[in-house]
Amino acid sequence: MRILWTTLLTCFLMGAPALAAEPLTFDNYLKSFDYRERSNMKIGIQEMLQLYKQERVQIIDIRFPEEYQAWRFGFIKNIPLNELPDRLKELDKTKLIVTVCPHYDRAEIARTYLILQGYRSRYLLDGMLGLADYLRGDRAKAFIDDLKPSDEKKIPK
Repeated sequence: MRILWTTLLTCFLMGAPALAAEPLTFDNYLKSFDYRERSNMKIGIQEMLQLYKQERVQIIDIRFPEEYQAWRFGFIKNIPLNELPDRLKELDKTKLIVTVCPHYDRAEIARTYLILQGYRSRYLLDGMLGLADYLRGDRAKAFIDDLKPSDEKKIPK
């Protein structure tokens, strides 16, 4: 599985035309990859939700439109992975961009792409399935209740 992901990631990144104009290349990223970066590329559910409440993060669901239509979180924006290069203007460069998908494989690809485009980004380690399990019942209510008034307008009733 890991070899397949690495192969797909390499193909995806090497085929991205925007990389040639950017100073950070995939080669340079790999050469500087260390334990610190390995740790910094991931984010847990509680930390992500806390940063969301503080308006310091933008969460991007990178699943296909059909997946998003089937089930979603009201506070997470959908930009499918294959549309990401054309929709970078929708991302807030002042915030940490957290990429999410059901587990984390596609989110990890999106995060690496965003890093190479100059964004600060991490992927949700527990995936959206972990987030759905975490935000059940009382936790879901507490999360919504804790949101600032400006955030509540973003969540459909």
